[in-house]
Amino acid sequence: MLTVLGELVVDLIPDPTADAGPEGTAPRFVARPGGNALNVAVAAGRLGHPVHLLARFGTGPLAGNLRRHAELSGVDLSGSVDSGDPVSLAVVGLAPDGSADYGFHVLGAADWQWTDDELDVAWPQGSQALHVGSISSWTAPGCEAIAGLAERLHADGSALVSVDPNIRAALAEGFGNTAADVRARLSRLLAVADVVKVSAEDLAWLEPDTTDLDEAAQRWADAGPGVLLLTDGGAPLRVARTGRPLLRHTPPTVTVADTVGAGDSLAAGFLTGLLDAGVTTRAALDGVADDLLARVVADASLVAALCCTRVGADPPTRDELAAARG
Repeated sequence: MLTVLGELVVDLIPDPTADAGPEGTAPRFVARPGGNALNVAVAAGRLGHPVHLLARFGTGPLAGNLRRHAELSGVDLSGSVDSGDPVSLAVVGLAPDGSADYGFHVLGAADWQWTDDELDVAWPQGSQALHVGSISSWTAPGCEAIAGLAERLHADGSALVSVDPNIRAALAEGFGNTAADVRARLSRLLAVADVVKVSAEDLAWLEPDTTDLDEAAQRWADAGPGVLLLTDGGAPLRVARTGRPLLRHTPPTVTVADTVGAGDSLAAGFLTGLLDAGVTTRAALDGVADDLLARVVADASLVAALCCTRVGADPPTRDELAAARG
């Protein structure tokens, strides 16, 4: 069983087929469920894997849509919390290549308010992996409770810990955060991570002087995690493990609608692939053969690619993944 902990966000995605009014000042947007944690949990559920989502459901006219989106994908919400705070909102901008930029409306939102007591009650016994990341993992006050849970699981070895920094610069250098705060909070999480997924874009923010991605991938792997995944858009994905040769995987070529949720889909595909293969402990992760790891990475990359062919964070089902394998 996989447990995902983090934020729920309504993504307002531009509709390029709609006009913007007679003066061009009224673009049309479509509200779609999103947020790192919701995307990962939904992707895992659609792949047929048992998954719990620990989220704080806020209020507002779109709150019910987020809950229904998770339920339709088989996500267990029994550990989630109902909050009187508002739902987070992201306004998405799309470049011609489908890459996304974000403007956020998140002040006082439900996602950042986790407490130790809430997580002590919410954690599902028997879960074999925890995935955390993105805004909730490095924004106070809730990030302290999230880090505490990750540290406890690491200390007793009861579950693998997966971390995805998923930096959003507008919030990492604002919204009460400073760059120094965010780097320190992420360092605490990375110190107990068994799996780390980081993008080249994240790395450019975290380590602006880094230019050699091969060196960076290996250095991050040598710092502690069992597996480090370094994504770089459509360029080869780097897979690093300490004491092992660096592996590369070229993502499938697809027609991109947008890249919203692609990294989250990849994380879900990778984690569920490991768990489905019986990799549920750090010892098992350290002992994974390169050929098995390559197959899991290939599937995860295909999950992400299929998500990119559809608007918004809309990951594939298990049947769709099987069909795409050919």
